[in-house]
Amino acid sequence: MDGRDGKIIRVENVSTTYEGEKRPAIRGVNLALENGELVYLVGPNAAGKTTLLETINGLQPVSKGEVSVLGLDVRGHGSVVRKEIGYVPQDFMVEALEPYTALDVAMMGRYAKMGVLRRPEKEDFKKAMEALGLLGVEELACKPVGKLSGGQQQKVMISRALAKEPKVLLLDEPFSNLDPSSRQEVSALVCRLNEERKMATIVVTHDIRQIPERCRRIVVMNGGRIVADESPEKALAALESCQNIGAEEAVP
Repeated sequence: MDGRDGKIIRVENVSTTYEGEKRPAIRGVNLALENGELVYLVGPNAAGKTTLLETINGLQPVSKGEVSVLGLDVRGHGSVVRKEIGYVPQDFMVEALEPYTALDVAMMGRYAKMGVLRRPEKEDFKKAMEALGLLGVEELACKPVGKLSGGQQQKVMISRALAKEPKVLLLDEPFSNLDPSSRQEVSALVCRLNEERKMATIVVTHDIRQIPERCRRIVVMNGGRIVADESPEKALAALESCQNIGAEEAVP
């Protein structure tokens, strides 16, 4: 599977409206990523960043426009597309009494890839353990995930996405629960895997300090729209403008 013109992700004039809402959460959004491209998505709160990731992943219905991943329209092929997408949502904290172990969670990525009707093989468990190892949490494989710290849970969730061996990686605030050292490690890992595995990768972050030097494209969202899709220098200037506007609107 591949997209036309080499575009792995293609979002064309897309608007998405949550059920029960009249105002679209994102409006007239256009975005395209090539194979192996790394994009950081930034913007103020409620800018539409999470909605855009959910729409690409087929979790929110498109009310206008078209979204294709690997050349497939997500509206008609959502289940097929999601087998090739590694997705880490922003809100994922696990209940303390959750019985699943860290390895169980990583294996969920394998099940999502192979389908629930196929029995896992040794290779599947090996891939899951390798994914935990990439995040440095393989020693937690047998620990109940609900008993882990927020940062450890976050690493396990990223491991689940990577165990899938995806062609597209969507990470929504993957650094939020990590300490500074872990943030640097995970940021470097995302860059390395993006380069090695040639995954089209979108990372949502509110912390521009986590944007690596290797990233040459930053997309800025504000008010449900993309307001800049530029090199880091130009995009960050646009982000500052968005934040200044938000501060002015907050003044009574």
